[in-house]
Amino acid sequence: MSKIYQFLADGFEPVEALAPVDVMRRAGLQVTTVSIMGRSNVVSAQNVTVVADVLFEDVVFDDASALVLPGGGVGTAPMLPIIQALKAAGNRVISVIAGRSKDLIILEDEVRASSDEVIIMTDDGSYGDKGLVTEGIERVIKREKVDHCVAIGPAIMMKFVCKLTAKYEIPTVVSLNTIMVDGTGMCGACRVTVGGKTKFVCVDGPEFDAHQVDFDEMMMRLSAYKSQEVESFENFKPMHNA
Repeated sequence: MSKIYQFLADGFEPVEALAPVDVMRRAGLQVTTVSIMGRSNVVSAQNVTVVADVLFEDVVFDDASALVLPGGGVGTAPMLPIIQALKAAGNRVISVIAGRSKDLIILEDEVRASSDEVIIMTDDGSYGDKGLVTEGIERVIKREKVDHCVAIGPAIMMKFVCKLTAKYEIPTVVSLNTIMVDGTGMCGACRVTVGGKTKFVCVDGPEFDAHQVDFDEMMMRLSAYKSQEVESFENFKPMHNA
């Protein structure tokens, strides 16, 4: 059975960090909480102390030989600490950064510092290689064995990354935080279907088995208030430009 590690640092949100641990353990999965603070006690944003199972420096990620981590647009930001942690643990890490154009490629230097290889893809070819993030990922898959993939970015990007990794039977994790609103489980706005069951991203996630997520439903829900969002943005622009 593959091992699952949940990293904890001071200031973490208990709902986002610990609820998935509880769910996965009840499902019979082997989940280990890992402190990256150099001590077992980790203090949450609500000043609640949690004792992690192990320290980061004591973990050996021997289940993975190579990991591909695609980040789309601003999805590169939450991907960075994952990249850093996996590389520090001795894994081979290939990072694929993608965006519509060069101006939307962020944190390149920081990602390079913790990656064995960085592939940059832009839709318009203004930087790196022209093409989609999936093309960069498949290039890696075709040349070497990839054990895990973690994808964070726009829903449409994650959907097609998942279709690709499913084709090659590569375990994949996605973060669906893009659909979250209040982050407490009260509003119900972040409902998604995972494995045929309704899940709340802010309580049950935000990380899920990518191959179990109904991305078509998620994208439909993301566009439900598109007209109101456009109207709000247009009203905001004059104040921003002033």
